[in-house]
Amino acid sequence: EERHLIGKRYKEAGNQKAVELGHQLVNGSIKEERVEAWLSHIRQQPQSHLYCFRGGQRSQIAQQWIADKGIIIPRLEGGYKAFRTYLIEQLDTIVQEKQIIIIGGHTGSGKTLLLKKMQKSIDLEGIAHHRGSSFGRFASPQPTQIDFENSLAYALIKHDEAQHRQLILEDESRNIGRCYLPHHFFEQMRDSAVVLLDTPLEKRIEITYDEYIIESQAEYAAALQVGTTEHSWIDTMQHNFKRIQKRLGSEGYKKLSTLLDEAWQHQQSTNDPTRHKVWIKALLENYYDPMYAYQIEQKRERVVFSGNDIEILEYLEESTPNTPCINPPLKDI
Repeated sequence: EERHLIGKRYKEAGNQKAVELGHQLVNGSIKEERVEAWLSHIRQQPQSHLYCFRGGQRSQIAQQWIADKGIIIPRLEGGYKAFRTYLIEQLDTIVQEKQIIIIGGHTGSGKTLLLKKMQKSIDLEGIAHHRGSSFGRFASPQPTQIDFENSLAYALIKHDEAQHRQLILEDESRNIGRCYLPHHFFEQMRDSAVVLLDTPLEKRIEITYDEYIIESQAEYAAALQVGTTEHSWIDTMQHNFKRIQKRLGSEGYKKLSTLLDEAWQHQQSTNDPTRHKVWIKALLENYYDPMYAYQIEQKRERVVFSGNDIEILEYLEESTPNTPCINPPLKDI
């Protein structure tokens, strides 16, 4: 209501009269209450920045009121719209200047774990808050599309400030959960060299088990306790299986869902979750591996190296270019 009244005054009498009305509407105890709320937020989140949606006069006034209380908070000149425009421009510009290398590999091969060992990488799934598969949803929600794009652009800016010439990313589809990669960014990924992470099946089962059973169950239990989700881990997993029922086929779906239910019942009665490895193995072999074989065949000509995590780290260290270049071919396998 205050914003509406001030906007109306601005149109009728100009900026100065609108500012005067703003000070009349927000003064005394109202002003003190709002400033104290801002101060409380800044104490909890000291890295906060202040901005208007556009322009900057309101945020400039708020910044001064906060400063009068002894706290200096940075302000984004031009407001959020200018900041958003800058981020998108930087996203398109920076990615064109990088040598992009895509880390591919079977589901459960540990691609995200490998990325975390590299300073030159950006974890797209981490930014999207999603594991990137049909079973990749966390208990807490994903960011909005705008927040995802902003965070991706900011990660690229930091990557560029570190003067990395290589940009290492995990092989992703256009969508990571409900977040989708910007068009030009995804096109650059599709044209980039691919390095394949080769991980034995038994190790892939262990990685998947740790992430989707041990870690995920703990996360859902904590989220249920604090009320940030209404869905239990088992309900979510059963729902995920139903989502891929057509791809599994009626027999495949029945077999896997039965294995899941048996493993869950066994865990409930014995407190032993290891039986989940049975359906994980079946899911990897019968669902994910055939799909991966088809996908990798489509990008076979872009594959430049294949090896385990140690071999890939060594290869990427040796292949770092001395001069900036845009997605050059590396070397044949």
